Amino acid sequence: QVQLVESGGGLVQAGGSLRLSCAASGRTFSTYSWFRQAPGKERGFVASIWGSGDSTYYQDSVKGRFTISRDNAKKTVFLQMNNLKPEDTAVYYCAAHTGAVGNTAADYYNFWGRGTQVTVSS
Repeated sequence: QVQLVESGGGLVQAGGSLRLSCAASGRTFSTYSWFRQAPGKERGFVASIWGSGDSTYYQDSVKGRFTISRDNAKKTVFLQMNNLKPEDTAVYYCAAHTGAVGNTAADYYNFWGRGTQVTVSS
């Protein structure tokens, strides 16, 4: 059974940091992405990592603050979030695809975690 399990969310003050993790089981994925969904808003792309060279791509609002990385041996992907802002508050979801090309579209991904809540207070 394929599972993606996120962890690491929580409550943090503006300017603080959190590190999200997503552990995969059941199969190997070439591409992982993080999405987020704030109340009343659509799920939006945050960051992606793909391919054997670990190419990465970020949504503009998180560039320079968030870093996506992975440990292939542990089938785990991370999202290091620094200098957090109240507008980063959302449920963060891990998504995965067996293809070797990243994609910012949510409907590209056929495996999803259940999400982890990140709340940034001002």
